[in-house]
Amino acid sequence: MSIAEQGTGSEGAVGERSRHAALLGTPLLVIGVALAAANLRPAVTSMASVLGEVRDDLGASAAWTSVLTAVPTICFGLAAIAAPWLGRRFGVARAVGAALAVLTLGLALRIVDGPWVVLGGTFVATAGIAIGNVLIPVVVKESFPHAVGRVTGIYTAALAAGGGFGAALTPPLEPLVGGWRGAVGAWALLSAAALVVWLCGARHGTTTDAPAPAGAEPRRSMLRRPLAWAITAFFGLQACVAYVAMGWLSELFVEEGITRTDAGLMLAVINLIGIPLSFVVPPIALNRPSQSGWIVGLASCSLAAIIGLTVAPAAAPWLWSVLLGVGMGVFPLALGVITLRSRVASETTDLSAMAQGVGYLVGAAGPFLFGMLHGATGSWTASLVLLGVVVVVEMVAGWTAGRPRYV
Repeated sequence: MSIAEQGTGSEGAVGERSRHAALLGTPLLVIGVALAAANLRPAVTSMASVLGEVRDDLGASAAWTSVLTAVPTICFGLAAIAAPWLGRRFGVARAVGAALAVLTLGLALRIVDGPWVVLGGTFVATAGIAIGNVLIPVVVKESFPHAVGRVTGIYTAALAAGGGFGAALTPPLEPLVGGWRGAVGAWALLSAAALVVWLCGARHGTTTDAPAPAGAEPRRSMLRRPLAWAITAFFGLQACVAYVAMGWLSELFVEEGITRTDAGLMLAVINLIGIPLSFVVPPIALNRPSQSGWIVGLASCSLAAIIGLTVAPAAAPWLWSVLLGVGMGVFPLALGVITLRSRVASETTDLSAMAQGVGYLVGAAGPFLFGMLHGATGSWTASLVLLGVVVVVEMVAGWTAGRPRYV
């Protein structure tokens, strides 16, 4: 081999190592993580907030509407499977940047034509979101190893705020920008801004994963690790509770005689409670050896709310809403245990993909089964009892996931 060829090979190897090194944990990267997180929900909540207008304007069928509402969660699960490969192939910085670019493209695409283009654009956008869902926890672990709780709190608070603002601001934007297309498409500007900040702030430092020693046994697949399955079960079951609450709680309250306006406000309370909890709970809980007690304590609030909804739903609906919102505060801990229970970034990536890939598919099944039981029985009791069982199993899986050990 010539000297020139040796030099070229050496430069290629250096470039390859650099692309897979940890990102430098700078304040600008924290802003990039927060902005990226803020874009992981508006694609869903902005469309949901004007879904009636979209359906009427496009002349779409009820079946099309059902598919549109199911696509995001299903895509979260399916596209998450590709995230580890993208991270290994291109590096986390490029993969997250590509995810934000795909998200921006999908948000812009879905407002240019009819119902099938809207559906296709939503699929593209949520595919970008799924990749970000999996890889941003990897960035938190790699780049902020001594501030996992604090940065996770910022990440989940931005996630909750993005979803809330997407739902709250889209309807008022409609008359200002000429209808639902402009209001929904405006969120592409936020994702484009996040992409610019990410490209500026995502800079590689030094490699975090030490190479495996020669002759070392290959690591087992996450599918063969019991703790990985416990974490996956915990993530999926808490997602199931969250999606049932977001999808059905307002309807339950309305059937119990509460006005639709108040029911909508109660649903908003459930989501907004997650913002302060994200700043308080993760920095405390994720800096302790075990998170089991925190997980069970928060989930018990969900269980108390479900019992209240079963026994006397209209007696104290604001209390049930607050308790359910506090119970859904386990979400940042579900993300946090993914980083804490894995030793190195490559494990974090694989565990994140497994937990979120399978977990979101479980979460998608929850609202469907909840609604089917309600339709079959004509009552909310059976559905709520099933949801209570889900919370109990979530507590068991969460206790196991929160114990201080590694996959």
